Amino acid sequence: MNIVIIGAGEVGRNVARTLSGEGHNIYLVEKDEAAAKSASDELDVQVIQGNGARPNILAQAGVAPSGDVDLVIACSNRDEVNMLSCWIAHSAGVPNVISRVRSLEFTDSADWGKKLGINAMISPERSIAREIISLLEVSSATHAAELLDGRAALYTLKVSEDSPLVNMALKDLRTKWPDLLAVFVHVEHEDGEAGVPNGFTVLKANDVCYIVTYRKSAELLQEVFHPSKKTSLKKLFIVGGGKLGTQIVQAVKKDFGNVSLRLIDSDPEKCAKLSEELGEALVLNCDGIDKKVLSDEGIEEADAYIAATDSDELNIIYCAMAKLMGAKKTIAIVQRKEYQELTQATPVDVIVDPNEALASLILRVVHYPRHTKAFSIIERINAEMLEVVLHEDSELIGKTLAQLKLQKGVVVALLGRGEKVLVPTGATELSAGDRVILFALTSMMPEAAKLFGAEII
Repeated sequence: MNIVIIGAGEVGRNVARTLSGEGHNIYLVEKDEAAAKSASDELDVQVIQGNGARPNILAQAGVAPSGDVDLVIACSNRDEVNMLSCWIAHSAGVPNVISRVRSLEFTDSADWGKKLGINAMISPERSIAREIISLLEVSSATHAAELLDGRAALYTLKVSEDSPLVNMALKDLRTKWPDLLAVFVHVEHEDGEAGVPNGFTVLKANDVCYIVTYRKSAELLQEVFHPSKKTSLKKLFIVGGGKLGTQIVQAVKKDFGNVSLRLIDSDPEKCAKLSEELGEALVLNCDGIDKKVLSDEGIEEADAYIAATDSDELNIIYCAMAKLMGAKKTIAIVQRKEYQELTQATPVDVIVDPNEALASLILRVVHYPRHTKAFSIIERINAEMLEVVLHEDSELIGKTLAQLKLQKGVVVALLGRGEKVLVPTGATELSAGDRVILFALTSMMPEAAKLFGAEII
């Protein structure tokens, strides 16, 4: 395909790198001269320096009535530039346009996208807020994401030294915990061995497990992996009163109910406004690591401390200090890939990368345009998850999973059937309308998705 990407930031470069590696012809448009040169030196794509919201600049990339561009992806940091770029592309006859949009007023309704001819409007803030809610739900999780409209989720958990899972084979889990509806889709052992496990896989302390489970099993999952850690969320600190911080506050109030919330921001005007908008949340106008304020507000009793300012460095430092002051779990929002491994060298428990989430969402829409429920790419283990609905004319209807003889590396993790969420076995028979959650190594997903009827570009 001929693809034009607007914006050569972290997200634009990641998407360009991936799509170029897949053999697509990529034009990357960037206004900033230094960023454009850096992208040109780093990537095997054609870079055009200029404003992506200008018709004459887009025309240089082939976005014109006489052009042959198949897809435009606008992922700069400015909503107006992205939306105008997409409108120009749609008006020029480009069949598919995708826009990054940060302002929630544009994504609360699908009307804006439809009126401008935009096929998909993607908000990373919503995705990150949902991930953080899942991380708070299972306090020991280091990665999480929702599935099946929130009825299920993927969690990444490390087996603790005191876990009853130590030295247990996976086939024995259902016997010991019949209410634990969970599928282990990937296990990384401490010796470096990793892959899709089977029933005879024996877990050891410090194994990192990727588990797909029914959300109602989340509390039990936490108890099994980390018996000594409580799961209830009673007190939460959030630093940063921007779009993401307020999204998290609203999501916590909706999902957890009676939680003692502290939202911290250094801007007095923003704090005054947030205090009116957020009601029960206590808004504090101070520095995110003001020791006296944090101590007075009971940081040592905090179940979680989330740093969501615009500064990666501050978020890491704030979380490290909060952890040292007694916060049980710290989550830092960090956009630079260079900082992703700092959880191993600092007291920060979890680093969440909104750029990785956004790039994953964009690639999801590109690869599986008819499957908007598809989950994201899991870069940590080079794998993907995808939700596919089985149509009535599918050749798989009536077959059991065992009969499909799926490759090692491909797992049917869950089935959504009506209002039920099922943990499938080899004897599970597929039915029309089943919402199948597929887990597969990235190299295997296209073939697996095609088998289940997904339309792929």
